Amino acid sequence: MMKKKEDLELIRDIGFIAHIDAGKTTTTERMLFYAGRTYKIGEVDEGTTITDWMQQERERGITITSAATYCTWKDFQINIIDTPGHIDFTVEVERSLKVLDGAVVIFCGVGGVEPQSETVWRQADKYNVPRIAFINKLDRQGADFFTVVEEMKAKLNTVIAPVQIPFYENDDFVGVVDLIHNTLMYYEDDLGTNPVQKEIPHEYAQNALAARDILLEKLAELDDELMHKIIEGEVVSEDEIKAKIRTYVIANKFVPVLCGSSLKNKGIQLLLDAICDYLPSPGQLEQVQGFSMDGSKQETRSVSSSSPLCALCFKVFTDPFVGKLFYIRIYSGRISTSSSIYNATRKTKEKVTKILRMHANKQEIIHEAKAGDIVCLVGLKETTTGDTLCTHHHPILLEEIKFPEPVVSVAIEPRTKVDQEKLIDSLRKLTEEDPSFKMAYNRETGQNIISGMGKLHLDIMVDRLLREFSVEGKIGRPQVAYKETLTRKLQAVGKFIQQTGGRGQYGHVVLVMEPQEKGKGIVFESKIKGGVIPREFISSVKEGIFEAAESGVLGGYPVVDVRATLIDGSYHEVDSSELSFKIAAELAFKDGLRRGESIVLEPIMDLEVITPVEYLSQVIGDLNSRRSKISSISERKSLKIVRADVPLVEVFDYADILRNLTQGRASYTMEPSYYEKVPEELLSRILGI
Repeated sequence: MMKKKEDLELIRDIGFIAHIDAGKTTTTERMLFYAGRTYKIGEVDEGTTITDWMQQERERGITITSAATYCTWKDFQINIIDTPGHIDFTVEVERSLKVLDGAVVIFCGVGGVEPQSETVWRQADKYNVPRIAFINKLDRQGADFFTVVEEMKAKLNTVIAPVQIPFYENDDFVGVVDLIHNTLMYYEDDLGTNPVQKEIPHEYAQNALAARDILLEKLAELDDELMHKIIEGEVVSEDEIKAKIRTYVIANKFVPVLCGSSLKNKGIQLLLDAICDYLPSPGQLEQVQGFSMDGSKQETRSVSSSSPLCALCFKVFTDPFVGKLFYIRIYSGRISTSSSIYNATRKTKEKVTKILRMHANKQEIIHEAKAGDIVCLVGLKETTTGDTLCTHHHPILLEEIKFPEPVVSVAIEPRTKVDQEKLIDSLRKLTEEDPSFKMAYNRETGQNIISGMGKLHLDIMVDRLLREFSVEGKIGRPQVAYKETLTRKLQAVGKFIQQTGGRGQYGHVVLVMEPQEKGKGIVFESKIKGGVIPREFISSVKEGIFEAAESGVLGGYPVVDVRATLIDGSYHEVDSSELSFKIAAELAFKDGLRRGESIVLEPIMDLEVITPVEYLSQVIGDLNSRRSKISSISERKSLKIVRADVPLVEVFDYADILRNLTQGRASYTMEPSYYEKVPEELLSRILGI
């Protein structure tokens, strides 16, 4: 049974983030084993891991959903979130980083800093999450610790330095040199449970001394006190080095680099020590920043169990036996079973019927959770991802989580008419779980459309429909999620007048419509003065604009990046209504799109291909035929790395194409980058004209 910890300083809320196949899940499994949380090591390849518990994860050998678990190490309670590495599931990384105090970024000793490594690093930057780096797979042929360190310095724009270096014997990775304590941790057995502490062998001592000097030099650049000590030749103690590392890790100014091989059980105990020594506790935050209910002023909460409740729901998951599980991070206060809490985002009261501490898909019922805890609540009705939970008497709104827009869509139909309602209900549950998964009904074609972050993302969702909800669906060919937007500023008028004997309908609006910068979406603003349109109808105008933006005038694609400003209009004292102004706004918006020289936008992907040198020309030739813009070609050992921007529509089946081009020896990763205008010559093909 886990020891109860009242001291926030002894809690670590951390996550593992990395490129796909860098070893996050394997590292999590080893940590749980060495901390005594599990008694058998799970293996990804065998489908026996704790955190990859979904059938789809075990079959594919990848992480799909972030899994929460915990363990104790020495006096510390470590709450762990293992996140996916595949770009299709980047939303899981996004929402996990929002609630974590620290992260372990794992790099492959062979692959180095791969594209998704950079993406998760930028996501951690966005949420200002302190991190430590772990270079994994150093037992593999071609692994090069120091090359990866240099690559990190070049690509990640931060101050880093190794605190450990790998130790090899006859080309076998057998130990870790600890630069802080000047010792060698030597692994004599395959299970790695009893590493032996030794003196650093003479032939390694010089390298270790040079690496330790670099570590002290990097810290001294950040710390004047340490700089003076080094200049004056004073001895810097081990405790002092560790304290300085902790200070600058928490300040996000320094990243210590550790090393090991999770699969071969080396370096994990030292990683556990580093998590406790260097990453922040929940108490380090001191205060949680939020907003008042109307968003007009800042509110704060002291990070303490005795402060009023403040928590964030960062994930919703439907368990077939328990029902909906609401994953929450508690920043301050306490929650107990059967208590009432307030959802500040939805402005509604919620009742907590059960509190669960999660160990992947296994649950442990607890009766109270407090500041610093990551737990699941059962019984909430209105809550969804991103909602703030607090007390009614001390409301606070935390900043919402922003999620990426889907880039791939498919039509999905039930096998039988009877299943239609069941399909819609099941899809709705999946959209509640995953904010990057969307569903819509296309009135023109009568089809249900699902959208996600990639083909794999949609494949998994359709698989879950069958296995978890027992709904069989027929899916169409994947379609690119095109968008529409304006290219010029104009004034648009919408009038809706209807007389049918008795009370009629009258609505009249004048909009100024103009393009916005990328990523701004639809922005509405009212500049109505003097009651030209009564205030109660303004919200209907906004509603009409947002509804009209769901389907553009060229191909029925969603409209993005347009500002609509209501500047004028008129009303009738008897005939005007909310409905008439909503319809008038829709008419004005559509009119503006028709006259505003609308264009269709397509998603452009950031593609990285890693290929043996002998296939480089074939890869480049093929990319050139796919409207790609090659941005760089670099070298890593005997491999070439090609970076390019390429339209998604051109690379739907790129896995098969690359396999055929390179006899299966090249690999690639890609992620959504930006939207760009579709070339004129392709527009008619897309629109079918």
